[in-house]
Amino acid sequence: MLLRQSALTTSILFLLFVSCGESPKKDKDKVQENIANTDTIPETEVDSTAIAEEEEEEEPFQLTEENAIDFFFDYSKKLKKDKVKITTTMGSFTVQLYDDVPYHKANFIYLARQKYFDSTQFHRVVKDFIIQGGNSDDRKTARKRGKIGRYLLPPDAKKGHKHHRGTISMPSSERDNPHKLASPYEFFIVVTDPGSYHLDGSYTPFGRVVEGMDVVDAINNVPVGDGDWPWQNIYILKTEVL
Repeated sequence: MLLRQSALTTSILFLLFVSCGESPKKDKDKVQENIANTDTIPETEVDSTAIAEEEEEEEPFQLTEENAIDFFFDYSKKLKKDKVKITTTMGSFTVQLYDDVPYHKANFIYLARQKYFDSTQFHRVVKDFIIQGGNSDDRKTARKRGKIGRYLLPPDAKKGHKHHRGTISMPSSERDNPHKLASPYEFFIVVTDPGSYHLDGSYTPFGRVVEGMDVVDAINNVPVGDGDWPWQNIYILKTEVL
């Protein structure tokens, strides 16, 4: 009887020993397997995401003479605002843009939103005639133009708008330009009273000054040097679409 109990006890102890000896190894193997899997999956996901982002990178959009008209045609359809406030080193004034001159209106608002006009100058001032802005002798202005693109706009002078005092209009390009295509980066404002009607038909009026004409007159009265460039630079500090 004692021998049978002793053998039974020995068998039980052996089973417990074997069980306790194998379990840690299995658990350790399982933990190591889980860690290995956890380490591997995120690395694969990060790599594939980085590759996908690189593939999605595109060249920045630039306007050209081939795509500008289509771009501004679509852009004009989305416009609900028609006023731009121009703040200069001599004060601010506001222009309201004509809806029936869609390309020029869209162009001016687009450039204002791109902050192109900020830090440009009123580089041409002709007494009792016009003030012209949108250019500069700073390299920063040339870089802005290069980033936005190189293009011209067709004239749109048959909508009945005249060059009354306060009219904002677009000059033609200085390049070989028999069709008087407009230089999109510049604009001029008529100060002649009652207007400069000899410009009608050759340039495109696309809006008028509705507030701050006294600031426009003050700019027109500054001393100028050769080429009608003001002796003291008159900067456009900010343009805001209202």
